[in-house]
Amino acid sequence: MNGRIRPLALALACTACILTAVGTAGAGSPSQATLVLDLNECIRTALQAAPELGEAEADIRLTSSKLKEAQSYRYPQIEVLSLFGPAPSARRSDIEPTVKTDIAFSVKNLTWFTSADLLVTQPLWTFGKISENMKAATHGIEVDKAKKQQKANEVTLEVKKYYYGVLLARELQNVLSELQQYMRQGKEKIQQLIDNESPAGDEMDLFKIDAYSGEINNYMEAALKGERLALAALKARLGLNGTLDVTVADTQLLMESRTIPDLTGSVEQARLQRPEFKQLSEGLRARTALVDAAKANYYPDLFLAGMLSWAYANDRDRIKNPYLSDRFQHTYGGVALGLKWHLDFGITGAKVAAEQAQLNRLESTKAYADTFIPLQIQKAWLEMKEAEKVVESSFIAYRSAKKWGAAALANFDFGIGNPRDIFDAVAVYGKMKAAHYQAIYDYNIAKANLEYAVGSLPPAAAP
Repeated sequence: MNGRIRPLALALACTACILTAVGTAGAGSPSQATLVLDLNECIRTALQAAPELGEAEADIRLTSSKLKEAQSYRYPQIEVLSLFGPAPSARRSDIEPTVKTDIAFSVKNLTWFTSADLLVTQPLWTFGKISENMKAATHGIEVDKAKKQQKANEVTLEVKKYYYGVLLARELQNVLSELQQYMRQGKEKIQQLIDNESPAGDEMDLFKIDAYSGEINNYMEAALKGERLALAALKARLGLNGTLDVTVADTQLLMESRTIPDLTGSVEQARLQRPEFKQLSEGLRARTALVDAAKANYYPDLFLAGMLSWAYANDRDRIKNPYLSDRFQHTYGGVALGLKWHLDFGITGAKVAAEQAQLNRLESTKAYADTFIPLQIQKAWLEMKEAEKVVESSFIAYRSAKKWGAAALANFDFGIGNPRDIFDAVAVYGKMKAAHYQAIYDYNIAKANLEYAVGSLPPAAAP
């Protein structure tokens, strides 16, 4: 056999290595029930089971609670203080007609008292402390929603890789099965030549066939392992329990779409719907609001206050005099306009600087995204173009190799051909057919990467 069969072995080995990278768990028991799902059903199931989306939803609720907290500062706040305890007894005669200053404290004269103080404050103007925090929380909710969408897109991309990995493994198994059959047929023909003592028969060809057959068998095991790993990874991603297995509904690995979108349009589309761009846009608004809220601490708070105080003590006379206030026996209240101003030496400035630093950091992240997200789109777009051309060229190549092999076999049957021509054709046929399916897989993955880079909604999550 000609040494050109070796490139086929190397190509299949590379493909097998790719397959082994698509999962990390073992296959389930054949006796378990098996779900047959298509790609959209797999995506839908994965999105329902993904713990990342549960975490993202919890973040949304947390930020929503911060918005409610900020909104609540617009409403009145009520403080109530109630006391109960001992108090010294007192008589009006102690200050009539003159105030006595020699009354000694005595435990025997203790009585009890109870009091209640009510303070109601209604903010009127806070120079942005409330409104800017509300604005920051509102934009923060949008940031968290975009993060959730980003997680959904990541889950979708992961499911597609596993799904297409299963189909690629099965297609390569079919290719290897064909090669195994050709090797068996070739071995039978050469054995017949040797048995018939034909000059074309060579025992060395038998040894080569046995050697390459063993190598192909090894690649078949690798392909089977790749399929099991991809299915196990898909099952884990779908969140299925141990009593259920999953398999894909498609029987062939086909190109998802032969229409490649415009590159410039894809970049513009990404700026409109990519979750990361929305996160940055809303995040910048939130951070700007937090900077303004921190700066608002330089200014006072204007508020309206209402107060009511009541206290009662047994064995203690009530004194009705606006100049005298008895904390144990009184009733009074009122309304006032208040101003609260907290002044410090550097604390507020440091907080403003910290918020500004976070804003500057986010602006740098946006500049990075503006540069590298279009590059990510271009990479996926170019990979689609490359894979499309490889699909076409490899299809022509393996079809031509099949015709070549048929012609070589016919010549051999007529006694005018060489068996090595058949093996050469088989080697090219196997190599190019495997490359053809690998290119289809690469095309579908590149398309999935492009959809992720553009920020397209998963089909199962689209409204």
